[in-house]
Amino acid sequence: MIRRSFRLTLKEGKIEEYKKRHDEIWPELSSALTSLGISNYSIYYDSKDNTLIEYMELTDENRFDELEGLSIVKKWNIYMQDLLITKSSIDASAVEDELREVFYHK
Repeated sequence: MIRRSFRLTLKEGKIEEYKKRHDEIWPELSSALTSLGISNYSIYYDSKDNTLIEYMELTDENRFDELEGLSIVKKWNIYMQDLLITKSSIDASAVEDELREVFYHK
């Protein structure tokens, strides 16, 4: 099992809408995540700096790289663009910083 974690930045005052949209995640997106071997996917919010921390487990690192190319993910990114700091107005994907694991206890 491969573990990955990322940090994103939420725009000020957007946490409730962000949570609402994820509570209503599209079934097609959920299926896409599962089909790429992504499981135990959690997102945590830090109110001190509007940071979101994503954590996920993957069965295959290479399948994760397919995620951004999926049309359902591109649509989701556009849907979420007003809530997150994104790469640009043209590229709706969120600015993500991958976090390096420094400790793991099983």
